[in-house]
Amino acid sequence: MLRLFPLLLFFVMSFNASAAVSETQQSALPALVEQLPNTKLNKMASLIEQIAATSTPQVSDILQPLMDGDLYYLKADKRVVSVFKNQQKQYELMDVLTAEVLPAVGKSAIKKVRTNNRLRSQIRDLLANLDLTSTDADTRITALKQLLDNPNQTGLTAVNKLIKSEKDDDARELMSVILLVDQLETGSTSEKLSAAKQLSDRLEPTVKNALVKELDRISVDSASTSSTSTDTESSSVEVQSAETKELKTVLTNAISSIEQQASVFSLAENLFFGLSLGSVLLLAAIGLAITFGVMGVINMAHGEMMMLGAYTTYVIQQTFPHLIEYSLLMAVPAAFLVSGFVGVLIERGVIRFLKGRPLETLLATFGISLILQQLVRSVFSPLNRQVEAPQWMSGSLEINPILSLTYNRLYIILFSLMVFFSLLMILKNSSLGLHVRAVSQNRDMARALSVKSSWVDAITFGLGSGIAGVAGVALSQLTNVGPNLGQAYIIDSFLVVVFGGVGNLWGTLVAAMTMGTFNKILEPSMGPVLANIIVLVSLVLFIQKRPKGLFPQKGRSAE
Repeated sequence: MLRLFPLLLFFVMSFNASAAVSETQQSALPALVEQLPNTKLNKMASLIEQIAATSTPQVSDILQPLMDGDLYYLKADKRVVSVFKNQQKQYELMDVLTAEVLPAVGKSAIKKVRTNNRLRSQIRDLLANLDLTSTDADTRITALKQLLDNPNQTGLTAVNKLIKSEKDDDARELMSVILLVDQLETGSTSEKLSAAKQLSDRLEPTVKNALVKELDRISVDSASTSSTSTDTESSSVEVQSAETKELKTVLTNAISSIEQQASVFSLAENLFFGLSLGSVLLLAAIGLAITFGVMGVINMAHGEMMMLGAYTTYVIQQTFPHLIEYSLLMAVPAAFLVSGFVGVLIERGVIRFLKGRPLETLLATFGISLILQQLVRSVFSPLNRQVEAPQWMSGSLEINPILSLTYNRLYIILFSLMVFFSLLMILKNSSLGLHVRAVSQNRDMARALSVKSSWVDAITFGLGSGIAGVAGVALSQLTNVGPNLGQAYIIDSFLVVVFGGVGNLWGTLVAAMTMGTFNKILEPSMGPVLANIIVLVSLVLFIQKRPKGLFPQKGRSAE
């Protein structure tokens, strides 16, 4: 027990000492803040550093308004406050030390604490360095990324002290990268060589820039040294060349390795964007595939069904503004019902009277598309409407510093596959699917077996239109909602249907993903216009060889 007493006494004294230091810092902050109104600009930098050095919770509440130009003081008593201008053009005040809200005053009662661009840059660095000691790992990582892009000596010193105690693996790895980049810029030749070897697998743009900068510096130094050297200096030049030759080789290999990895991840990113475009084409074409395959109708109003689905999403968000997070979940069934109902009305009112006359159905549905566009213009105006994205669809999934997958496109890919397999299950395992397949393969035989082909046509047309409405919900997260929304996808939808095989869902899936991926892979090198032309020419050549598409329809009616 007596042996434990000295240890216990040591802990108590250490705790009291740390508490005393904290209290000293806390008591020093008000005195420093009181100096802000009277300090000249040439001495403000030192004062700001002293305020940041207190490391108290109020520091960010002082420095952030100062950087934003919102830090003032009352002329009456020099009390430092942050301000906010309300709608009555009065200035609402809050004490930066106590967070006490003060009565609003006019502009004549306050005066801004002076600052300039140099001080703002200093404050920005200090705030980032304060975040390095945050208890939240994401906050520390964000601050480290900012420090990597904009290094400063204060931050480098802080990272050097904190790296040993950092518990988060990602943050510690990022700290190591920051120190290695600094070592590459300021270290000796051997230190630079070690840093270059360790940075050869890093994909941060700042790392590559630092490697390229060092390689360029070595090349310039070598050229200038060789041009100005004399015979007496030739031996030292050879020694210097020997020392830098290995570093130059390592830098070249490191840059080459980073570029190779970047090209691979760039291809992966293009594939992802291609799949996301393909998923949109799949949603747009899957409904057209079953209506075209079953009824043989060239529905030029299919794009307007997508438009109605997108506007349904907009109306739901306007009706329930407090349910934005659930708006898409509500919009999917609503858009399916709205577009499906309009589709049934079109089939019952127009299409059924034009069976067997595809050109006349083309003209009729084209006229219907114009009517629907004008109806939307009259109700919602011709202006585009913005649909808000729920929080869970915002942001991106960061795989590495140069590859990130946006959540909205990722969810659309998963959603399109879910819709596809749901429709496939309906057509394969339900009586409706059996009747649809029977009518699409041999309409006369199906009618002889008591299948009401006219109602199958109506339900099929409504189902295809409803799926187009669901596609409109997805499109509302990628582009603005307007009267011409569907026109951009109607031609591509027909190309997907013809390429994949009329009436074949698997063909539609393969065709949509192939077209989307092929297009996005070509775009970086050839541009979007030329890429579309190449895709279109390739489809024409393919259809010349296989007029029935990838997966031709089976049955006597297909012969």
